[in-house]
Amino acid sequence: MRLFLNNTATLHLLLALAAPSALFAQEAPASNAADNETPDTLHVTPSSADDFFGYSKFRVGGYGEMYASFLNYGRNRFYGGTNNEDKRRVIAIPRAVIAADYRFNSHWDLGMEIEFEAGGVGIEQELENTENGEYETELESGGEVALEQFHLTRHITSAFNIRVGHQVVGLGLTNAHHEPIFFFGTVRPEGETTIIPSTWHETGLAFFGSFGRGAASFDYEAMVVAGLNADGFGRDNWVGRGKQGLFEVDNFKSPGYFGRLDWNGVKGLRVGASVYYCDDVTANADKPYKYSKLDGAHLTIWSFDAQYRNPYVTLRANFIRGKLQNADGITAVTLSNLSNYQHGAARSVAEKAMAYGIEVGANLQNIFYPGRGPLFMPFLRYEYFNPHEEAAGKMIADVRCQVSKWVAGLNWFALPNLVVKADASSRRVGTDSPFGGSDYHHENEFTIGVAYVGWFFSK
Repeated sequence: MRLFLNNTATLHLLLALAAPSALFAQEAPASNAADNETPDTLHVTPSSADDFFGYSKFRVGGYGEMYASFLNYGRNRFYGGTNNEDKRRVIAIPRAVIAADYRFNSHWDLGMEIEFEAGGVGIEQELENTENGEYETELESGGEVALEQFHLTRHITSAFNIRVGHQVVGLGLTNAHHEPIFFFGTVRPEGETTIIPSTWHETGLAFFGSFGRGAASFDYEAMVVAGLNADGFGRDNWVGRGKQGLFEVDNFKSPGYFGRLDWNGVKGLRVGASVYYCDDVTANADKPYKYSKLDGAHLTIWSFDAQYRNPYVTLRANFIRGKLQNADGITAVTLSNLSNYQHGAARSVAEKAMAYGIEVGANLQNIFYPGRGPLFMPFLRYEYFNPHEEAAGKMIADVRCQVSKWVAGLNWFALPNLVVKADASSRRVGTDSPFGGSDYHHENEFTIGVAYVGWFFSK
């Protein structure tokens, strides 16, 4: 793999990016990250929140990530034949999230998260006196500000609780555990984040709880939320861009139904299964009449994931697959060129998509120097994903969507809730074999980044 570290200034930039801030350093606990783990989600139920955080009334925190990458491939894999070679450098803040919880009493609480993605959005209005006094609106920043969560929860018993509002749809491994210290790579696993929304958040109603004991311990969640919008489907991301939210209200004519079950019967092991179903994604389109010739289009996505952790090793795996009815009919619908949706060849949505992956990391501190020294975790990940796994009707699956990807890297937990990451990855385009060859240029990159998650203060 060729990496592009060509000058001293760039190395200085990366070293500065990797240095943890003084703010977090002042809060470093005495014990290491293996003994003081943060829960798998920021918003836990109040019954467990006291155990983890000691908060009784409110708390404010968040998470975020930043990285710099060196790449040997161009911006558009679908242009320029099989040779997509280029040398690029990019730096980004994919997201910074502010989270807060407020407990009204022992039965009711409010949770919220606001996400600033890719620097947020900046819009400026100017009066151009040199252009006949015209008012002009300029886009200063191309990111996004999103209300990722805003929900009220009624706690009844450990076995049954109700949540209403805008909340995360925990389909797959990454959506259910999306904070950046819960995956090894500098960016989220690419397979799941390519074919389904990530982080997937919708407005609706949820029921959740825990039941059983010992080897028969389970957590569950069932949701009715706003369904996906067929206008956002396409070749490159399958249904990943189909989440609603573009307008002031979401269509609810054909809601999405989601269920998840996690088994926690063995210490350190969690095995989960989840499913999503929407009866007619075309009913949630911006202009449903455009799909009137179709007799509906139901969407089904199912997923299995697992995680095993002990003081020495962390192992994660995931599998996700989905099927879309009338995919060829959805492809045939032409959308306005003024919309943000995909057009032309990129509008070609497949009937089936698939992604799976496995990763393993080793805790060198506990293996060689238990309780002493820095916590380093080298890791290796393999994943395969294809948003064009199987085409519908007379459509032909685009082999350029087929990707086998290896990632190898190192995590340094400077604090239990702050990690410095570095990894090297290689995508093999046009093959489903981990070691297979391809006519297409291998997309290689080296990335270094920093991520954090935690509660800043509570009462």
